[in-house]
Amino acid sequence: MHNLTLALEGAWKVLLAGLILGAGLPALFAAGIRSLAYGADGPARRPAGTVAGYACFALVLAGVLLGITFIVASGFGKQLSFDGVVPVITDRK
Repeated sequence: MHNLTLALEGAWKVLLAGLILGAGLPALFAAGIRSLAYGADGPARRPAGTVAGYACFALVLAGVLLGITFIVASGFGKQLSFDGVVPVITDRK
């Protein structure tokens, strides 16, 4: 029974990561495009839509850069540590 609990615990973590990275980043990009369209809609410009769109793009860019950093760090035999607020590249133990 303990093995089943461990397997289900790992499965929900994989599912969550897949939703965030697999579907979450494209959905956030689409929300950014939609926000930019809302911000530049006709003669009545809405700066909140433009700011929200650029914020969405910044989050997508941060996710992509973090993924690339993880891949490159793994290739050099390092690991990406999330102990604090800012991710840090450390040596493998």
